[in-house]
Amino acid sequence: MSVALDGSKRNETDTIRVHYWASARAAAGVAGDELLVDGPISLAEVVRRVLELHPGTRLPEVLQACSTLVGDRPANAEDPGSIIVEPGSSVEFLPPFAGG
Repeated sequence: MSVALDGSKRNETDTIRVHYWASARAAAGVAGDELLVDGPISLAEVVRRVLELHPGTRLPEVLQACSTLVGDRPANAEDPGSIIVEPGSSVEFLPPFAGG
């Protein structure tokens, strides 16, 4: 249990954990964010919120090139507005990696 900014108690399942890898981490300036949610939200909403958290950065351009995982499920082949992210889930943004 954690305490939200408004002083209310929150469960870990009231958050969506966002992880940034490689150049996404560099663009965001952090390894990840935790989004407080009241219920499921779309992946498009997750992206909107993380971009709001990091204004004036290169993050919008970097995320366009990223592969995205919701939990362990690849999410690039679907419309982000149709992908539902449940509280307690994680979203990972993985830029293209060089090498192999």
